[in-house]
Amino acid sequence: MLVSMQDVEGLSAAALRRLVGEFLGEMAKLREEIAALRDEVARLKGLKGRPKIKPSGMEQATAPRGERPKRKPRSRTKTTKRVVAEAQILAIDAPPGSRFKGYEDLVVQDLRLEARVIRFRRQRWLTPDGRTLVAPLPTGVQDHFGPELHRFVLLQHHQGQVTTERITAFLNGLGVAISKRQVVRLLTAKSTTLVDEAKAVLRAGLASAGWITVDDTGARHRAKNGVTTQIGDNRFTFFATSFSKSRCNFLEILCAGYDAYQINEAAIDYMHRHHLAGPVIERLARHDRMLFTDEASWLAHLDSLGISQLEVTPNPTKIATEGALWGTICAHGLLDGTVIVSDDAGQFRIGEHALCWIHAERLVHKLIPFNDQQRLAIELVRQLIWWFYADLRAYQRNPCRRRRTQLRARFDRIFRRRTGVITLDRLLARLQARKAELLRVLDRPEIPLHTNGSENDIRCLVTKRKVSGGTWSEAGRDTRDACLGLMKTCHKLGVSFFDYLGHRLGVPAAPLVPPLPELVRAHAAT
Repeated sequence: MLVSMQDVEGLSAAALRRLVGEFLGEMAKLREEIAALRDEVARLKGLKGRPKIKPSGMEQATAPRGERPKRKPRSRTKTTKRVVAEAQILAIDAPPGSRFKGYEDLVVQDLRLEARVIRFRRQRWLTPDGRTLVAPLPTGVQDHFGPELHRFVLLQHHQGQVTTERITAFLNGLGVAISKRQVVRLLTAKSTTLVDEAKAVLRAGLASAGWITVDDTGARHRAKNGVTTQIGDNRFTFFATSFSKSRCNFLEILCAGYDAYQINEAAIDYMHRHHLAGPVIERLARHDRMLFTDEASWLAHLDSLGISQLEVTPNPTKIATEGALWGTICAHGLLDGTVIVSDDAGQFRIGEHALCWIHAERLVHKLIPFNDQQRLAIELVRQLIWWFYADLRAYQRNPCRRRRTQLRARFDRIFRRRTGVITLDRLLARLQARKAELLRVLDRPEIPLHTNGSENDIRCLVTKRKVSGGTWSEAGRDTRDACLGLMKTCHKLGVSFFDYLGHRLGVPAAPLVPPLPELVRAHAAT
């Protein structure tokens, strides 16, 4: 921003204040950039960088004393109760005259890891009509590696976050003749079964969820930067990786495997709400064809109607495609009355949307004051938000109409105030404009006030990215997303991921684990 002295002299007092505010905002950005560059220089020199800003701690500080997590007392016993597989009696030569006083028990847990090589000698018979009959293999055995080994590789790679090189070295050390290439093949073997169940979990979750939280994080695929989207609630988790971070991509994920573009009432309503031109909507609504099974046929349809050639704002192709995807979601009964809670990323703002209060407060927390007056103003606003957040949590426990009206009025008093700190006032005005999404909890007390669940879910994928880097094949990417999502889903449902893999891979004597979509639906009914 270049301003000469001649320009400044002709400005009014109000204009000067606005100009100073803009300069202060730019100075804050420049300070952040300079600090980031200094951190990079320090890192390259091997020096310590600046300390990171700690989380505000609003969620923990506002929790009632009964809800605050307490430290678990240390157990004096070194073992927990387990099912005893065997019992051994240890005798001792007691001196003559001693009295038997019973037994002193010690439960010892151990693990047996050993290579087991089985030669299956399959009978071959030649029938009178010239056909060759070969005895079938046991359940779960398909190639040179058994289902127990397959389960071990999947558990170590996904749940244990162990690289393929270390898995190979570990198995070789046990006496298993296996290469890194064969380990990689095991990771994608039977991937179709796991990927299909992950999609079925997503469909069951979206069809029965009162709310979901969403988030995304960076991902590498084929040496290119992409994004992994997380969707879930307290019953299920689903991950999907792609190269796009658009709203169309998010809607495609929410279709949960239903590859279709549908023009219906929901689609038309979406287009109207997103300000698509009326004549364009008419062309789509009056056409005889309303259902398209793939993207190619849908884009060809838009091209035939002359919609693709329109160069206007908003983009007709983009809005029409989003509307058709939303129509597919609604046609299959997904997200019916479901609230989507997000961190305010633009692609997540669809349907009935709510904002994360932790991210909203974090914006105030990250403001950099230039003097004591600004620091006090920021601290005051933060304190008011903390008190308001605590009262929202209390409202969730005991909602009532009178309290709801009071909280709405109090929200306006907090976010309409003017502090004299231009950056803070702009932020408050921005949050005030999102009042409906921040106060969605007043009408839906059951929804969470934050996206902490999504951030906790997505940590496993961030760790995976740091340990193993990215993926190269489509099967590897889809299997990783499916396994991590199914692992998180099992944890939320109280199912052992070890038992789940054992049953799905055909490990002998593995416990029965029902289909996870059924368990997700069952938990919604409780």
